[in-house]
Amino acid sequence: MIDRTAPIGPAGLPRPAAPAPAAAAPGGPAFADLLQRATTRVALSSHAAKRIERRELALDAPKLQRLESAIDRAAGKGARSTVVMLDNLAVIVDVPGRTVVTALDTASGKEHVFTNIDSVVIA
Repeated sequence: MIDRTAPIGPAGLPRPAAPAPAAAAPGGPAFADLLQRATTRVALSSHAAKRIERRELALDAPKLQRLESAIDRAAGKGARSTVVMLDNLAVIVDVPGRTVVTALDTASGKEHVFTNIDSVVIA
């Protein structure tokens, strides 16, 4: 009788061991992700990042610090969606998520109208 459960191939060669499965985070995000979020005080949406890069808008370290301070002040007043004016740069921010939604320089805006915001912070 033929044993159909026996491995096919040369007899006597050991089978390679299966790789051990990667350890998954037990019920939550990885520590590295949490650490990065904790140290990053302002996030850029993909739309905002593309717009800043495409229009070559300067968002250097001093402006980022001013932006963080403006978001803190807006959050302290209960704002949810705000426009932060940084010199010649207008930045629309989702305050609870601390996320820059979009950015534009004040010279290139078409109509200079912002909708769905509840506050403006001049930083």
